[in-house]
Amino acid sequence: MSRTFDMPVRIRFSHCDPAGIVYFPQYLVMTNALVEDWFNDALGIDYAQMISARRVGLPIVKLGCDFSRPSRMGETVTLTLSVDSVGQRSVRIDIVCHCDGEVRFRAKQVLVTTSLDDGRSIDIPGDIARAIEQFAPGTSRTLQEETRS
Repeated sequence: MSRTFDMPVRIRFSHCDPAGIVYFPQYLVMTNALVEDWFNDALGIDYAQMISARRVGLPIVKLGCDFSRPSRMGETVTLTLSVDSVGQRSVRIDIVCHCDGEVRFRAKQVLVTTSLDDGRSIDIPGDIARAIEQFAPGTSRTLQEETRS
């Protein structure tokens, strides 16, 4: 069984539409913050340093979302990140947003490491790959076919 990383998020006015319900693009802002916190707090990789000094990017190249139930201003939801698989240049993650045992939102993302100097994909740097693999289940596999489809 793989490890997970949890991040509580208080739903704020800035997350919501006029009805007080999370406006769907805000979930993607939350998932990006989750990935940054996962790197900083769980993987021990300084995300800002990775971007600025190391010039390693981590864009989403494939994204799937399911919206199950609305989240409302004032609630505290929990975002849970798990690693599905790690490839040579990519990592597939699953994110579930839940509140009081009820799933609100799910996302499946494929992230690819890139050089911020030329925009091309690069192998996941060794220290980053080792850290991510601590969260991966059993065996890893390459995701080249998935990122092309």
